[in-house]
Amino acid sequence: MIAALRDHLAAGHTTLCRCWAVVRRDGLAYGFTDHDVGLTFDGFDFRPDSGLSASAMVQGTGLAVDNTEVLGALSDAAIRDENLAAGRFDGAEVRLWLVNWADPLERDLRFRGALGQIRRGQGAFHAELRGLTEQLNQPRGRVYHRDCSAVLGDARCRFALDTPGFAAEVAILAVTDDRHLILPGLGDFADRWFDGGRLRVRAGTATGLEGMVKTSRLGADGSHTVDLWEPVRAPLAAGDSVRIEAGCDKRAKTCRFKFANFANFQGFPHIPGDDWLLAGPRAVAE
Repeated sequence: MIAALRDHLAAGHTTLCRCWAVVRRDGLAYGFTDHDVGLTFDGFDFRPDSGLSASAMVQGTGLAVDNTEVLGALSDAAIRDENLAAGRFDGAEVRLWLVNWADPLERDLRFRGALGQIRRGQGAFHAELRGLTEQLNQPRGRVYHRDCSAVLGDARCRFALDTPGFAAEVAILAVTDDRHLILPGLGDFADRWFDGGRLRVRAGTATGLEGMVKTSRLGADGSHTVDLWEPVRAPLAAGDSVRIEAGCDKRAKTCRFKFANFANFQGFPHIPGDDWLLAGPRAVAE
């Protein structure tokens, strides 16, 4: 396909366009093209009415991050402002092809990466594109400290959050503001059981989004008042279905007695503290 496209470029007159495929982390895919007619290939339908365009792309042969920026129009048919505000496109996978629109089999994949920082305003958005080498800039290795470095339920923690007694799925009883909500009775869950936990939205405008729980207080009527560290990036309303999961404060004691998972504890609770490091020599009686 690349050889055929090379021959087409060498012919002197070309019928070229660019096509973008954007796949969100929830699996929803979008296709855009700067051609005036839609194209289809690789399982994507590329729409001509998106107004998506790209600036000059910087590419290198070393480990430097390839980068560019795309400009697109906000519309109900393509990318909506509320979805950008909710973070649904954060980290979405992006692929860019140079295509002979007269014969889409003649195409070349010119860029593959993910969306970075997104700016919105005046009916349009600007999104940074980051190449695959961006992943090489992520920190690696472990930090040695007393608390656990794993995330509750991840591959290192290995705790099953579906274990009875550690999660509940209910409908929101009331929302007092964007960070405070009230959940109905959750059975035998104790006061502050969900402190530091996670709230996942199952149904409603914010479906698929999540927030971190700051505090959860058990009321006299059995309801739980939940405060979030930050607002969920879409409106919550009474009746929305949510899943709330128990919180972990990363301490060895919590891992052992609350979750019975100390065998997978990823901290170093016996590291000497600062007082031990600063202690001077002392005489030992013979």
